[in-house]
Amino acid sequence: MYADDLGFGDLRCNNPDSKIPTPNLSQLANAGMRFTDGHSSSGICTPSRYALLTGRHHWRDFHGIVNAFGDSVFAPERLTLAEMLQQVGYDTAAIGKWHLGWNWDAIRKPDAVSEKQGRNKVWGPEDFDWDKPIPDGPLAHGFDSYFGDTVINFPPYCWIENDHVVKAPDTMMDTSKWKPIKEGNWECRPGPMASDWDPYQNIPTITQRGVDFLKSRKQSDKSFFLYFAFPSPHAPIIPNDQFDGKSGAGPYGDFVYETDDAIGRLLTALDESGQADNTLVIFTADNGPEKYAYARDQKFDHWSSKPFRGLKRDLYEGGHHVPMLIRWPGTIEPGSTNTSLVSQIDIMATIAEAIDYKLPDDAAEDSHSLMPLLSGSSTPVRTTHVHNTHANGYAIRHDDWLLVDTKTGYVSGRNPQWENKHGYAADDKGPVELYDLSEDIGQRNNVAKQHPEVVAELQSKLKRIREQGFSAPRLSQ
Repeated sequence: MYADDLGFGDLRCNNPDSKIPTPNLSQLANAGMRFTDGHSSSGICTPSRYALLTGRHHWRDFHGIVNAFGDSVFAPERLTLAEMLQQVGYDTAAIGKWHLGWNWDAIRKPDAVSEKQGRNKVWGPEDFDWDKPIPDGPLAHGFDSYFGDTVINFPPYCWIENDHVVKAPDTMMDTSKWKPIKEGNWECRPGPMASDWDPYQNIPTITQRGVDFLKSRKQSDKSFFLYFAFPSPHAPIIPNDQFDGKSGAGPYGDFVYETDDAIGRLLTALDESGQADNTLVIFTADNGPEKYAYARDQKFDHWSSKPFRGLKRDLYEGGHHVPMLIRWPGTIEPGSTNTSLVSQIDIMATIAEAIDYKLPDDAAEDSHSLMPLLSGSSTPVRTTHVHNTHANGYAIRHDDWLLVDTKTGYVSGRNPQWENKHGYAADDKGPVELYDLSEDIGQRNNVAKQHPEVVAELQSKLKRIREQGFSAPRLSQ
C-alpha cells in the first residue's frame, strides 16, 4: 500500500503529537515492524515508484515525473517486482495511481493537433481513438490486471481497466463541474475528461476494487501480489464529506484520515479472505508532504514532516524520509521497531529472497534484502543511501552522516517563517552541508567546515556509487 505525498509525522505511531488520527496504521504498526529510518529513492512521485518496482535508483535512468500523456519509464528488458512474481506463478494486480507512463501515441489519431499552454501540449477528447488498447502500461510490466485513473490530477480524467478506458472522455476537464476543493488548489492539468467524472469518488472506487480483489483470494489457491497506490493525500485535497472534521489538521488531515480508513477496509478484506496470516503487508509513501504543509503548521501547529526539515522535492530528510510499516505473521515480531537505514529500493531483493528467486545481475542493482531485519536481527543490511530529486543535486547518507552535496537541501524553496518558528539559523552560504543525524535529526547545524575529511569521504563514496552502476551487496562479491 503506497501513499502519495504523506509525511512521516502525519502518522500517530511515528509522531504522538500528530493532529491526525491514524488508527488503522497504528494497528498495522502494532502487528508488525515500524521502521524509523525508511526512505524513498526520490523526493517526487514517478522516480520513487520506479525505484520501488525495480530495486534500482531512479537517477541511474531519469529524474523527473511522467507528464500528462507521457511515455513509460520502463525499458522493455527491465525486470520489475511484478514480473518477478508473475514468473513464479503469482497473480499480480495494480490498483490506483500508476504515473509511470503508457504509450499514448498508439491511440492518438494521426491528424491530431495539440494546443500549447505554457510548456505543455494539450490534447482534446477527439484526438484519441478510445476504443483501442493503450500499450506499455501496467500489463506490459508484470501486472495481470490494472484498475485506476493513472494520475488523479492529469488527463485523461476517466477510469482505465487493464489497457482500455472504461468510459471514453467526451469533454475537456472543467473543475467547475466538481464539488469545491477543500484545501489548496486543484492542480489539475487540462485535457480530456469523461463528462461524469468525479474526483471525490477516487478513493471510494479504488478501495472497493481492492476489497473485491482481496476477498476473491478466498476462492483461489494461487499466491498474489497487490500493488495498491493511493492518490492521497496528494493534491487535490478532497476528503469526502463524512470525513470532514475528523482531524485537527484541516482538510489535509481529514484526507489522511480517509486514507487510513481505506487502509482499514483493505486489511479487513484481507482478514476475511483467510489469507492474512500468510501475507506480507507493506505500507509506505512515495515522498514527503507538499508545500501546503507550511501553512498547515502555521494554522494548526501540525508539522507533517516532524521531526525533520524539508518537504516533497527537498534533499533534506522531510523530502524522502517516509513512513514504512511491514507486517508478516510468523516472521516479524509484532510491535517491533527497527532503527536501521532502509529503502523502498530494498523491497525487491527482500521479496526475491522470501520466494527463493535468484535475481540476475542486470536487475535490482541497488536492492538490499531486509530479510535479516524482518527476522529480528539488529545488524544493519545497508549503511549508505543516495538521495536525489533533480539532476543537479544529490545527497548521500552513510551511517549517521548526511552530506547534501550542493549549496542547499531545499529544492522547492525556503520558508523563513517556518524556519524562525522552529529555530533554524540563516543559511551559511557554504558549498555543501553536512549533518550528524545521530545528534541533529532536524538538520539544524551544518558541520561541513568542522569535518572536511568526512565531506571528502562522502563525496568520493557518492561518486563511486554513481559511476559503478550498482550498490547491491550481491553484486559487490
